[in-house]
Amino acid sequence: MSLEQAEGVVRAVVVYDGRLLLVPEGDGWALPSGTPEPAESAQATAARAVYELTGYLVDGTEPLEPRDAAGETAVVCQLLSGSPSDGGRFAPEQVRWAPMEETAGTPLPASVRTYLRGHTPV
Repeated sequence: MSLEQAEGVVRAVVVYDGRLLLVPEGDGWALPSGTPEPAESAQATAARAVYELTGYLVDGTEPLEPRDAAGETAVVCQLLSGSPSDGGRFAPEQVRWAPMEETAGTPLPASVRTYLRGHTPV
């Protein structure tokens, strides 16, 4: 696992019980995302973004390769808390735990789609 300083947008991939964590973005849904602070790794950025947006504690564990054409990085995160803390930008009822089969219309980077295909229960 590389802990190099992140650049560009970092998207967090949080899968729990066959569902993907999504947050509101524009008129639809998207992965929680954020931009790195100075000297912050992609894993730390993903964990911070999830917490700031949703209140869920996660551990950013694995950056997915390759980065997409826009220079964004996606990081797989492990859920550490079963319920969110207060203070996330979005209230719990505003976030979505989407079953994998319902993510087809969600704009996800190719590396995330590939990861989800390999980690979706049959």
